[in-house]
Amino acid sequence: MITLRLLDYAIIVTFFAITLGIGFYVSKSSGKNSSEFFLSGRSMPWWLLGISMVATTFSTDTPNLVTDIVRNNGVAGNWVWWAFLLTGLLTVFIYARLWRRSNVNTDLEFYELRYGGAPARFLRGFRAIYLGVIFNVITMSAVTLAAIKIGGIMLGLEPWQTVLIAGLVTVVFSAIGGFKGVVYTDFILFFVAMGGTIGAACYLVNIPEVGGLERLLSNPDVKDKLKMIPELDDTKALVTLIIIPLAVQWWSSWYPGSEPGGGGYIAQRMLSAKNGKHAIAATFFFNIMHYAVRPWPWILVALASIVVFPNLDSLKQAFPIISDDKLGHDLAYSAMLTKLPTGLLGLVLTSLVAAYMSTISTQLNWGSSYIVYDFYKERIHPKASEKRLVAVGRISTVALMVLSAALALLLQNALQLFEILLVFGAGTGLIFILRWFWWRINAWSEITAMFASGILSLALKLTPLGDYLFSVNDGLLPSWSEYPSVVFTTTLAWLLVTYITRPEHREVLYGFCEKIRPGGPGWEKIVQQGRTEGVNLKSGEKWSVPSGVLAMLLGTMLIYASLFAVGHWIYGEWLLASTLTFLAVLSAVCLVFTWKKIEEIIE
Repeated sequence: MITLRLLDYAIIVTFFAITLGIGFYVSKSSGKNSSEFFLSGRSMPWWLLGISMVATTFSTDTPNLVTDIVRNNGVAGNWVWWAFLLTGLLTVFIYARLWRRSNVNTDLEFYELRYGGAPARFLRGFRAIYLGVIFNVITMSAVTLAAIKIGGIMLGLEPWQTVLIAGLVTVVFSAIGGFKGVVYTDFILFFVAMGGTIGAACYLVNIPEVGGLERLLSNPDVKDKLKMIPELDDTKALVTLIIIPLAVQWWSSWYPGSEPGGGGYIAQRMLSAKNGKHAIAATFFFNIMHYAVRPWPWILVALASIVVFPNLDSLKQAFPIISDDKLGHDLAYSAMLTKLPTGLLGLVLTSLVAAYMSTISTQLNWGSSYIVYDFYKERIHPKASEKRLVAVGRISTVALMVLSAALALLLQNALQLFEILLVFGAGTGLIFILRWFWWRINAWSEITAMFASGILSLALKLTPLGDYLFSVNDGLLPSWSEYPSVVFTTTLAWLLVTYITRPEHREVLYGFCEKIRPGGPGWEKIVQQGRTEGVNLKSGEKWSVPSGVLAMLLGTMLIYASLFAVGHWIYGEWLLASTLTFLAVLSAVCLVFTWKKIEEIIE
């Protein structure tokens, strides 16, 4: 446990005062109507939304997760989330403009735009609870678990004390400020969090136990963890860390913040943008910061922690107050922060509080929007006044916080939950990508994918079936094949159901095609059919997907080259770092020309 000085307390208290002040300042405008409370009147500029996305994904559990990954699987283990860059850039260059064009209040409202009848209503209502409550509570509980571990190691707080203090401040701010309060404070939280993260990395690499960057990188326990790509002869690492994430995971899994086709709180921010151009710019800025800039300070602290706390026993010995059910490698990040000096300690603690508040406030507002728009207004009170909708939004905000806090007290480590969420959404991603561009997909396709993935995941995780099929030592199939197996089975199930069930009614398909104008061969049959019936669907515009895919590939090259260039500069490998930097610049130049082609068809 550390001892905070007056300067540390001053930094933390000042931050809390500013944050709550912003919440109260915007509370009046946020409470005008539900659109203001959840979308800030669709008037947000790209730079503010982009910074908000980055701040939201800082999260208190992310550095813990990265530390857990690096200590167990080395730097290359981060491919488990680096692979989601492909998903993010697909959203940037293809789906951002489509979401903004849809003009829906939530991404779940999309279901009754794309599908029709009772299945569409069921899908919208069910996913409002499934995502807005269940999935959302699980995600927030992981963030709160990280806060519990930070509070326990750094401040000696009991889990319930951390939950009470952190949760109370955040839920008050979120309930009164709405989406506008979240985005405005995210702007401040971003700079606080970045400053704290970089400052902590610079200081901790140079503490006496570590001895500076050169000694850290030459440490025998660290050297084996430095590779950014596994050795080619390490088949298991290559398959699990590179091949599966890049070949299967990025397009097949639904994961909060990295939804194939866009969705969740990323979609909420795109829907609140001024127009399609602002939506694209915001999501692109987010992906650059999230993948190319932010990971290395966390990675450096994780590597330094291997020197200071080489195993779990050393962590337990240093922090006996931590109970066995909360002991894990993800604790090492918080443990390293206890070595910070006065002032910097206050800034880093404030940055962690900022990360927690940003993520939780976003999740609360986003989840509450589902409950209000897609469940309460649709199923319970269709004629509810705007004042009542805002009130329900605030009540549901508090309820979601209470549920997530309760679950957090039962969890153990961040990586455990990350893996469960990945498998639980396995196989659903492809349908979220294709439903915009293939008319034949219907509501039953999505219902099948959702239930097939969920049932399979629960069966594998909670019954002996998983051990029987995929046990590391004596399973019938290799352990790494569990995830691809769920993806294959889920995909096969929803494709079969797609072809054996009736397509959506022509009127629904015509309406979607007219409003979204997706274009491409997947809608050509509907366009031709419309013409024979005298319905002139706007399909003459140039199809943007091919140039969007090219931009996605160039953007991927730009960001990955930047990510690895930074790493090799840190490692002192000048030639490789210079080559990657040149590749990043070249990719950026090519991307600019491709972007201009895309802009020609963006409204």
